[in-house]
Amino acid sequence: MALANLKDIYIDQLQDIYSADSQAAKVTKELAGAAHDAKLKEALNAGVEGINQGRSTLAEIIKAHGENPADEFCKGMEGLVKEARSHGLEEDISDADARDAMIITQYQRMAHYGIAGYGCLVAFAKRLGLKDDAAKLQKCLDATAHGDRTMTELAEGGINKAAA
Repeated sequence: MALANLKDIYIDQLQDIYSADSQAAKVTKELAGAAHDAKLKEALNAGVEGINQGRSTLAEIIKAHGENPADEFCKGMEGLVKEARSHGLEEDISDADARDAMIITQYQRMAHYGIAGYGCLVAFAKRLGLKDDAAKLQKCLDATAHGDRTMTELAEGGINKAAA
């Protein structure tokens, strides 16, 4: 689709974040399986649930605008997922605590991509007068930011110290 105005950009970016979330959910589940710390596993599994809730919200919004959620592939998240697998799962890290620290790093990089994407979508929806969309997307943004804060708390609360 040719992007002619903010509405076109909005739809394109909704589809982009839908794709990003689809990719992030899959690798986050894999990261949860590799995590050693029980609280980290729990947080990552909660992250998968949150990402999937965001995907559902995005699909609902995209379909309400008469578009297909799967019409875009997010190459930015593709790169982050590749890095998460390479460093968080495949890297030869012999210490379980160090692997957990790396898993947090990779998760947070993906979360920050989501925070940026959802933040832009909220701003676009507000500018376009799409109050219901903006409210739903703000909830997605808040949930993504909460997941990021949870990872920071786990890292600073002991995982980084154990990895040192």
